Amino acid sequence: MDSNLDALKYPIGRPHLPAGPLAPAERTALIQQLAELPAQLTAMARQVGGEGLQRPYRPGGWTGRQVIHHVADSHINSYVRFRLALTEDNPTISPYDEQAWAELPDVAATPITVSLTLLEALHSRWVTLLHHLTEGQWQRTFYHPGNQRQSTLDQALALYAWHGQHHLAHLQMLLPKA
Repeated sequence: MDSNLDALKYPIGRPHLPAGPLAPAERTALIQQLAELPAQLTAMARQVGGEGLQRPYRPGGWTGRQVIHHVADSHINSYVRFRLALTEDNPTISPYDEQAWAELPDVAATPITVSLTLLEALHSRWVTLLHHLTEGQWQRTFYHPGNQRQSTLDQALALYAWHGQHHLAHLQMLLPKA
């Protein structure tokens, strides 16, 4: 992949998943990132502005509006995956077509404030759940048939903390240039 395009696609780099269990302090820091994300996205959306959110963050990329709705869609799926992993033995989760979801008519018709409000409530529930997990629960797993990979909840936490910062960086790319 072209290095310029790669830098636009992954402005904070690609995710790095832990090979083993996270230390409690590492988990706490990642949970804090999830807790802070809704307010950060809301603030960034205000800074970018309505017109800026209609632009793609890179050639061929999603618009800021699509990014915000995508984060809500993705994090809903992740929350459900956590709950499945906590209540079933290594469940096979259902992948979804992110691009197709980003093109559904509700993305263009729904104000971003709806997804931002949804993220605020979702992350409140998700963070509460995460704060109450035992050490053993963090090692519970789910299987993703799309990438044919089993993930621990520690790895999923690291991925979704990264995911939020990744898309926050995409929105930052839409800020008006000084």
